[in-house]
Amino acid sequence: MQEAEKQELNPGIPLPQKQSEEKVQNDLVLVEAALYAAGRPLDLNELCSILKTRSKNKARKLAKTLMQGYASRDSALEILELKDERYVLQLKADLTPFVRKLVNKPLLSAGPLKTLSYIAYRQPVSQKRVIDLRGHHAYGHVKQLKEMSLVASERSGRSSLLKTTEYFADYFGLSHDAATMKRELKHVFEDFSKQEGSESQDG
Repeated sequence: MQEAEKQELNPGIPLPQKQSEEKVQNDLVLVEAALYAAGRPLDLNELCSILKTRSKNKARKLAKTLMQGYASRDSALEILELKDERYVLQLKADLTPFVRKLVNKPLLSAGPLKTLSYIAYRQPVSQKRVIDLRGHHAYGHVKQLKEMSLVASERSGRSSLLKTTEYFADYFGLSHDAATMKRELKHVFEDFSKQEGSESQDG
């Protein structure tokens, strides 16, 4: 009877090994859930916090395993490894144009978005210049953009210089190099202007 009970508990896989595999699977699910819920890149420290571990090596292995899993299947989503070992779960870039019109909750309303666009294209730019151009309501825009980690400021004499963050570049799929980013933004603005003109003619 005891032998039969042992066989029921051990259906071909040693119990410690089975528990280990289940733990890894649960950890992979946690990492995937964290990346999905965050909607932004997460670094190893943040993943360690979710996994309740101090081992960055463990968090790194899990993130890379998950990344390979997404790459091996025909999915609309992908996990990318960014600078400084940050990982992001996102829609594949070649699919974005097809679903853009379905996104009915933009990250920013028109006012803050225009202020952000100006900062990104003119950076580093003084806050005074931004306010002079965009008006006093831009104080609120800058505050909101800082809270969202899209813009950072640093003191320069009596004024503050504004520039975009790495998170901004990652979120919008732009280069971290300022000069390259400005060229990319120029193309974005040109394409947007063409799209606006086309839609106004259709209407």
